Amino acid sequence: MTAPEQPPESTAEGRRVIDLLWNPEPPPGSRGPRPRLTLGQVVEAGIALADAAGLTQLSMRKVAAALDVGAMSLYTYVPGRDELVELMIDTVYAEHDRPAPGLGWRDRLESFVRESWALYRRHPWLLDHNQSRLPLGPNVLDVEESLYAALAAAGFTGADTVAAANFVRWQLLGAARAMIGDEAEARSTGVSYEAYWGARSSFWTTYFDSERYPTTTAIWEAGGFDDASALSLDRLLDRLLDAVDRARSAT
Repeated sequence: MTAPEQPPESTAEGRRVIDLLWNPEPPPGSRGPRPRLTLGQVVEAGIALADAAGLTQLSMRKVAAALDVGAMSLYTYVPGRDELVELMIDTVYAEHDRPAPGLGWRDRLESFVRESWALYRRHPWLLDHNQSRLPLGPNVLDVEESLYAALAAAGFTGADTVAAANFVRWQLLGAARAMIGDEAEARSTGVSYEAYWGARSSFWTTYFDSERYPTTTAIWEAGGFDDASALSLDRLLDRLLDAVDRARSAT
């Protein structure tokens, strides 16, 4: 297999971050002063700041202040903020346990979803990163491999595996963003999810028109809105199982 052709905008910074992801602590040279910090310390400081204040508040200056060094000195460890974020993401992905290969595909997918959910809860700033540009680091790829392997065990192949993985991933991300975002708003405003909607309950008897919204009414009467959880894992996996059955019957 040949490597894909590099786009013309490929930069030295991009090549450098790949090296840092896969070889973060090369052996020190025999000459020059001993580094005051390690790359791992810089990355951990960035994670701590993002956990506390969010990704939008992360800056090289703040990381340097947390480490009690000059901001310019950080550039001897990492090319810049964007590359630091990539290293942070791959580092926290090491917390994501991978399901045992001997488990059934459904158990493996359940494990993947629950582990991902827990990771987002611990590091909600992950949800602020562009998920289409996850770093090509060993921990991220290990997690991705576990998802693909679970779906392959379910019977998906080729492009169908990617489509099923995206289905799981985007459903999970959407639910996590909604729930974690609501929890953050409840903390900042002091108004819970239940209190917010409870204060607006008069709408249903005053303004809601079942003839204008017949489908919504039918779903309501069938109990479709009774599940208050942001992510119904069983329902998600049932839909995947249906897709597997259709794929097998088509062959």
